Amino acid sequence: MKNIVVLVSGGGTNLQALIDAQKRGDIKGGRITCVISSKADAYALERAKQNDIPTRVLVRKDYADVHEYSKAMLDALNEEKADLVVYAGFMTILDETVCRAYPNKMINVHPALIPSFCGKGFYGLHVHEAVLEKGVKVTGATVHFVTEVCDGGPIILQDTVPVKNGDTPEILQRRVMENVEWKILPKAVSLFCQDKIHVENGIAVVDE
Repeated sequence: MKNIVVLVSGGGTNLQALIDAQKRGDIKGGRITCVISSKADAYALERAKQNDIPTRVLVRKDYADVHEYSKAMLDALNEEKADLVVYAGFMTILDETVCRAYPNKMINVHPALIPSFCGKGFYGLHVHEAVLEKGVKVTGATVHFVTEVCDGGPIILQDTVPVKNGDTPEILQRRVMENVEWKILPKAVSLFCQDKIHVENGIAVVDE
């Protein structure tokens, strides 16, 4: 049984999707053993506590720089014996030492179809604003491995939703979350825990 450590910064809707999937038995071969937040008042911590999941708080401003914060995070992940690290709305930058320590063992969900609308500055509502400004007709979300390149790791799963006339960034965000993010993130976690994802020449191959 693999230890899943989830990193959060805010409300924790993606964490809730993982918790719900775990309760349904949809995550095979792993369990959420710890939730680590970069903010002491993140509601995601309450979601974890309501489900008897241990929590830790590492507040960014308590550390001198990104390097010191990343070292503290790496120490925490090692202490928790993490087999898989999941970014679920984790908005704090870590340096390359963390993903190097956990190669192809850290995953993130991004609210767009990578390689579109991704990279520095593309987070939260900014992504959906950009999608609407460009006028694309289909958008979605991507689960990918975390590497030193922002949103640049091997793509594990993607799915789509239509962009509709009259959409606002908030409406589109909700559609992407409910129909894509909350489904493909638990699915990717389960696939990882069943050893059904392997990386070949920078490409993630999924055995479904």
